[in-house]
Amino acid sequence: MTDQLIIRTEGFAGRISLNRPAAIHALTTEMCFGMTEALKAWEHDDAVQAILIDHSEGRGFCAGGDIRMLAESGAKDGKDAREFFWNEYRLNHQLFTYDKPVVAFMDGITMGGGVGISQPARFRVATENTRFAMPETGIGLFPDVGGGWYLPRLEGRVGQFLALTGARIDGAECLALGLATHYLPAEKLEEAKERIAERPGRIAGILGDLSVTAPDARITANIDKINRLFASDRYEDILEALEKDDSDWAQKERDTLGTKSPQTCKVALRQLKEGAEMPDFASQMKQEYAIGAHVVGRHDFLEGVRALIIDKDNHPKWDPPTPEGVTDAIIDEIFAPMPAGEEWHPLED
Repeated sequence: MTDQLIIRTEGFAGRISLNRPAAIHALTTEMCFGMTEALKAWEHDDAVQAILIDHSEGRGFCAGGDIRMLAESGAKDGKDAREFFWNEYRLNHQLFTYDKPVVAFMDGITMGGGVGISQPARFRVATENTRFAMPETGIGLFPDVGGGWYLPRLEGRVGQFLALTGARIDGAECLALGLATHYLPAEKLEEAKERIAERPGRIAGILGDLSVTAPDARITANIDKINRLFASDRYEDILEALEKDDSDWAQKERDTLGTKSPQTCKVALRQLKEGAEMPDFASQMKQEYAIGAHVVGRHDFLEGVRALIIDKDNHPKWDPPTPEGVTDAIIDEIFAPMPAGEEWHPLED
């Protein structure tokens, strides 16, 4: 088993701790595969009655995936990138459909891939350290790992707002939006894990007992503005609405969108629109796999990784540089299904 994971059983619980602290526990292909194998082994083990997912140390639960690898692969043939998405999305779906209760401890940075392994969990624990985001528009990728399923099912247009702006929200906001089921002080997490391992049939009661009242959720004060200004599924309409609104909040969000990949923003809006109508999670992941396979080799992702991760100049030059330049034909190419025999499918198929 990879040393990037710490996998063990404690009491009646199977425990998976992400263990890449230097990379804020970003997922690798090996980690996704290792988690899937552990979950498969525990699925029919009567001694394991609940699953706990957390991180070993440091300030992040999981900061996403191995972005540098994805970009290096995309610049070549994309094979390694497709392998990563294949295994990551299988893990996401496996967690989504898992029979035994899963508890994800979102204590710290929870972005991208971290969202993908926490949102399928039946119990999602936020703390004062939680920083949740889907920041993919800033690197030219797209809000994957089931983002097209989870985000459009949030209140109003909050999902579209989070997908487009990459806004970072805290634990209290996660609780208010339903992205978290419980809010615990970080100092109570170890007690929660120990008690759940001893009495896995009492997870809801244990987490309820250790929960505290969360601070006011700042995003709730802006939901009316979000619903009004982010109402359209057409990106140009959202930008126009923000520009016409003279509030400081609207201008700040318009400035934020000005730094994002226009291509990715248009992909996200279509992805969430279609995701809201998907018949099941597997269908969503099949579509996202096709999007991912196409996007990793395109200019905006390679340029976004260069600007934000490799050179760190934070000035990506998007192409097309304007929303108007991102045609329906470009988006159709990105959403094109995979060739026969290459489509993603879940473990049980």
